[in-house]
Amino acid sequence: MNKLVLGNVLHRPLRTIITMMAVGIEVVMILSIVGVMIGMLNNARAEKTGIGADIIVEPPNASFIAGIGGAPAPMAVADVLAKLPHVAVASPVTTNLSTIGAVENIWGIDFKSYNALRPFVFLSGGPFKGPNDVIIDDIFAKTGGGHKVGQTIPVEGHPFTICGIVEHGKGGRKFIPIETLDKLLGTPGNASLFYIRSDHPKNEDLIKQEIKNTPGLEQYKVQTIQQWLSLMTPENLPGFKPALNTVIGIALIVGFLVIFQSMYTAVLERTREIGILKSLGASKLYIVNVILREAAMIACAGIAVGMILTAIAGALLWHFNPTFSFKVPTQWWFIGAAIALVSAILGALYPALKAAAKDPIDALAYE
Repeated sequence: MNKLVLGNVLHRPLRTIITMMAVGIEVVMILSIVGVMIGMLNNARAEKTGIGADIIVEPPNASFIAGIGGAPAPMAVADVLAKLPHVAVASPVTTNLSTIGAVENIWGIDFKSYNALRPFVFLSGGPFKGPNDVIIDDIFAKTGGGHKVGQTIPVEGHPFTICGIVEHGKGGRKFIPIETLDKLLGTPGNASLFYIRSDHPKNEDLIKQEIKNTPGLEQYKVQTIQQWLSLMTPENLPGFKPALNTVIGIALIVGFLVIFQSMYTAVLERTREIGILKSLGASKLYIVNVILREAAMIACAGIAVGMILTAIAGALLWHFNPTFSFKVPTQWWFIGAAIALVSAILGALYPALKAAAKDPIDALAYE
């Protein structure tokens, strides 16, 4: 039977290749959106862990993703937090999602306190020397042909001079003085959130309670870094599930229709051959088995192509844009393959049943 199936697959090579590529595109669609979303989450988790803070304090109206909504809190809150018992460092930070030139998150920091959370590791250059200086990480430094200390780059549509290049993993890829970013955003003296390093991890709960008991800070959101990390999952990421379900739905439809069209055409072309098989004693189950095996063989080849294309796409993204995170979890390679295979089997089911139902006399007389 396998020789028969293989012969049928190779009988129309162009149609087989087109069908196989369509299944591959189905797999790429699913794995790509998962890779982008999971990559973003993993990148955010890694960078947040590297800041060196134990606690995040946000204003009551802060968005789910910390700091994405500008600078709604007075920067003076950092001074209040720094005076609380068990607080070793309190650092105000302003972050802004910029869409000028490229979509990127710009970090405005008070260098002294932010560096005190966990010191930057400078690969070249040093701290800010003026309001229009920018510190970049080593990953961003590799983009665009490479960046060096002293070079001018645009930040929020304004020219900034690179004063230092640091190891990645400390929150962001571009850091400018917090006063400068606040001025650009029109929110002088404000911050998006505050990072706190405790004098000892066992005092985190005490610090949280002290903040809640401080007049004016009762409504502020306070969570440990570990609590924040636990929320950064695909289930909690806004829009992840709807986007993923939409792509999977479209991919299923694409895979179903392509396999359906291919196998339905194949059944019509092989009407006489099916009649010969049935006249020789082939059962309906045998005919269905042949058609479904053929669809599964094409689907498996398409799945392999889709996985290879996804891996190539991830490698190209990393090569041309190292700041772009693309990570497909291991289980999703199997999930994507299963979805493509199921859609292929469903698409081939009706043509298989139609082939099995053919009358051998009519099939033998078919021209």
